[in-house]
Amino acid sequence: MSRKLEGKKIAILATDGFEQVELLEPRKALEAEGATTHIISPNSGEIKGWNHTDWGEKVKVDVKLADAQPQDYDALLLPGGVMNPDKLRMNPDAVDFAAAFMREKKPVAAICHGPWTLVETGMIQGRKMTSYESIKTDLKNAGANWVDEEVVTDMGLVTSRKPDDIPAFNKKMIEEFAEGRHNR
Repeated sequence: MSRKLEGKKIAILATDGFEQVELLEPRKALEAEGATTHIISPNSGEIKGWNHTDWGEKVKVDVKLADAQPQDYDALLLPGGVMNPDKLRMNPDAVDFAAAFMREKKPVAAICHGPWTLVETGMIQGRKMTSYESIKTDLKNAGANWVDEEVVTDMGLVTSRKPDDIPAFNKKMIEEFAEGRHNR
């Protein structure tokens, strides 16, 4: 194993209703490459996943959002689901947390509905992105160049459409997270 992410600390911003496979599989891939991951949430204790059509597994919250500092992390993962990013994009602290990564040009990976939180940052204008098809208009209205592709990278920003894209998403996420900051 190459351990490409040894010494990297990755923030995973999520709340109740995250799509289970979109958090658990990327987290497993990151940790397999040596990264330390922290689940950061507005909630404390545990958050509950959504498994396709019903509630799924609970995941322990490592750091409450109010106590999390973006400068402590090398990259950010935003899993999808519908409920999770919809709640996060309405939380000013969650939006500010994500915006800090964009401002510092740290790598960010978002899958499915995860880019909704990035829309709220006001920082995706001109960025090439993909997402779950139902939110493509939201991304376009925020100025993104939306494309229907399995995985898209744009200067450290990695996006994918859906759970079927996770293998490609994980591969590109690891590559971009290993590279670190992307200055334009």
